[in-house]
Amino acid sequence: MEPAASHPDHQYPDPARRMMITASTMLSAIMVTLDSTIANVALPHIQSTLSASPEQIVWVVTSYVIATAIATPLAGWLATRFGRKYVMAGSVACFTLASAACGLAANLPSLVLFRFIQGLFGAATVPLSQAVLLDAYPPEEYGKAMAIYGLGSMLGGVAGPVVGGYLTEVLNWRWIFLVNIPIGLLASAALFTFLPQSQTRKSRFDMFGFVVLSLFLASLQLMIDRGQHLDWFESAEIMAEATIAVASFIIFVVHILTAKEPFITPRLFANRNFVAGAIIATGLGVLIFGAMPLFGTMLQQMLGYPVMLAGMMLAPRSVATACAMMLAGRLIGKIDARLLLFTGIALTGAAFYMMSGMSLEMDERFVVTSSVMMGVGAGFLFVPLSTMAFTTLPLDLRNEGTAMVALFRFIGTAVGVSMLQIMTIHNTAVVQSRLTEGLRPDNPNLTSAMQDLDFGAASTAASLVRMAARQAQMVAYVDTWWFLFLVSVALLPLAFVMRMPKTIVAATDDTHRVVMEG
Repeated sequence: MEPAASHPDHQYPDPARRMMITASTMLSAIMVTLDSTIANVALPHIQSTLSASPEQIVWVVTSYVIATAIATPLAGWLATRFGRKYVMAGSVACFTLASAACGLAANLPSLVLFRFIQGLFGAATVPLSQAVLLDAYPPEEYGKAMAIYGLGSMLGGVAGPVVGGYLTEVLNWRWIFLVNIPIGLLASAALFTFLPQSQTRKSRFDMFGFVVLSLFLASLQLMIDRGQHLDWFESAEIMAEATIAVASFIIFVVHILTAKEPFITPRLFANRNFVAGAIIATGLGVLIFGAMPLFGTMLQQMLGYPVMLAGMMLAPRSVATACAMMLAGRLIGKIDARLLLFTGIALTGAAFYMMSGMSLEMDERFVVTSSVMMGVGAGFLFVPLSTMAFTTLPLDLRNEGTAMVALFRFIGTAVGVSMLQIMTIHNTAVVQSRLTEGLRPDNPNLTSAMQDLDFGAASTAASLVRMAARQAQMVAYVDTWWFLFLVSVALLPLAFVMRMPKTIVAATDDTHRVVMEG
């Protein structure tokens, strides 16, 4: 049995203070995760305003992502050294100032710089919110705490495209950043007022470990973001970034295993629940966050949905996720959390299996049904994962543990977005080539109406090529959904690799009883 995470001398805040801590941390997490996707919809408008090329405008998103990747693992050390209260409140305040600067940016270089600063200061907010809630709630309410955390960390990213599209159409793109000012100031003041200071510990900052890890994350993200545009390993830049990523990762692993005070404590990876949780979190990044942009693109390209309608079609998934999280939070402690985790992964897989039957003739009900099923699966997956991955960690590793799982999920998302796009583009080209080969009058598989067409006419040829391209792209999306179904199946056994911690207890009317045995 892993060591218990709770400490007998730990003091929990009173209910009123706990409510304010919860509200301020959730508000901060929603604001930061919202900004990770809110700019995607507005890129064409930003591009026209700042006279940027399509390749240049992508840096508005890439700079934020790279900064977040670099700063996320730093969150654990900062919180341990200076305390969560000052790190959280200061991060949210600086994130808000950077948001205001983004909204007022006069040109593309300044916008990219301020987005990078946004990512640096926002990185600590989401993982430390999880650590704050775990310390604010007693063990019998861990499920409830993780359900609340899940709402903040997941719904912001899901709602980003909808909110971004609305603000851009009704006002202008600058408001996707300026809207953070009142929210951020309120959240920062509330965190500073109500958040208790956590225990601090002086420790040497492992600059070498941090630099090497940052090199790995930055080069990996650059390779992922720019690979498709530069024809991958045909490009010298991509080769260089891949080489730096591999070399820095190897050096980092050797360093943390041999250094006296490494940037990341190897003791984390001796905990079975943490390791299994980190792997599932990586898969969650691929399945939920990696597939989300692709799903929205499919609705617009294949079914012709406008941006706002495509966003609204995804809204039921957000509602389903919220409801499933709250239900899972209530069930934690009453039934085996591993069953909830298994159910969440299985429902997510079932949603992708259902999506593998999509076609150009499907209606809105099919889209909404599969989207809702995915939302329910995500809700049931996230809460037990967040609960079980950390409850067996000692308190002194909690800051670092939450930061590392957030990093793993982030890497899963980044790799997932790129990998799924590459897979879809490649499969589209392959299927279109095969379909085009069959577009000839002597093909017996063509319908009689198509055989009667004048294949020599330029208009007919162009029409047939467009039709083949559209069908090929739909087949490619279906293949991608089928691949994600297989990924879900592969993750299922990990639910039962985890051990049930003794630290989670269920609350009854008059007693607390231990219901999870190791």
